[in-house]
Amino acid sequence: MRLTNDCSMAGIKPAMLEFPYPPIQVKCRNRSYADLLSVDYCGSVSELSALTQYINHESRLSLEHCRQAKMLLEIGVAEMMHLQKLGELIFLLGGEVDYTARYQNGRNCLWTPEFLTLPDQMKEMLHVDIEGERAAIKQYRMHISKMDDECVNAVLARIIKDEEYHILLLQSLLEEVS
Repeated sequence: MRLTNDCSMAGIKPAMLEFPYPPIQVKCRNRSYADLLSVDYCGSVSELSALTQYINHESRLSLEHCRQAKMLLEIGVAEMMHLQKLGELIFLLGGEVDYTARYQNGRNCLWTPEFLTLPDQMKEMLHVDIEGERAAIKQYRMHISKMDDECVNAVLARIIKDEEYHILLLQSLLEEVS
């Protein structure tokens, strides 16, 4: 018996709002700001964690739930683009882009798949994805409040808009399976 996956991912585009991002620039180098962004980049609540979790969920759903899997992949591609933008900002701020989250309490934490939540059922996947988006928005808002750099904060505010959009998309998928 041969199993195949006929769910084509051709033409996938990132699930992002249609208005542009601010320029990727900073007022000046600031290592403490870079460290804050390292948590958004690769901490337990981060773009790397979100991207990895979405790809895992998409892979496990694509055989039986192609349309939903495509949507998760589109959101994952958007998270990858957020990750790339954060990496550029970290570099411009004088930080290191090395998969280490540098917390303000002095603790450093290397990214690990233990940060992921990988339930078996689609409904639970969507719930954890929505909660992940909400946690990311909360964390971004907290980081914006700690940084006095309107250039960086403008990019984070724009990322928040995409994360809010992702919640709407995920909620619509959840309504379909409830």
